Amino acid sequence: MVAAPAAAQGFGIGGRMAWIKNDSALDVDSERFFGGQIRLSGARIGLEVSLDRHTTSFEALDQKVTETPIQVSVLLNLASGSFRPYLLGGPGWYYRSVSPIDDSDGILEVSTHEFGWHGGIGAEIRPHRRFGIHGDYRYTFLDFNNDDDEEIGGGILGSILPGHKGSTITLGATLYF
Repeated sequence: MVAAPAAAQGFGIGGRMAWIKNDSALDVDSERFFGGQIRLSGARIGLEVSLDRHTTSFEALDQKVTETPIQVSVLLNLASGSFRPYLLGGPGWYYRSVSPIDDSDGILEVSTHEFGWHGGIGAEIRPHRRFGIHGDYRYTFLDFNNDDDEEIGGGILGSILPGHKGSTITLGATLYF
């Protein structure tokens, strides 16, 4: 019986940056989020739980908007070794709250949350068995019922892939134990 290499398995924790763009009729630039992830890595399959956060203040309106996406992703490794491309997908919970900047009494905080599926592709580079850096691209709020008119890429890809309402680019580093 041969054991799997130590670099192919493990529990890891790390930090990340994400650039999130909502694909809407408004031409809005992507927003930078900061967060972290916990990864369980196996030879062929892994699991990631991530949390990101971003706050925007609107001085003229005396409001701040805080967004916190939480995603659980299954990672399907396409190769083993120090360079590992992967497919990913899973559920996501997207929280948003609007509150006064100065925490004034009498002004209510409004919170909303949405649920949506995400999927994408990425790669992790493991220069050492205890350290990895990764980057991926994720489509968010996938629409498997084709309720939306939006399509990814149009043409052939648009007829194969589901519609979506946003995308995320993620760069991160993980320490494995």
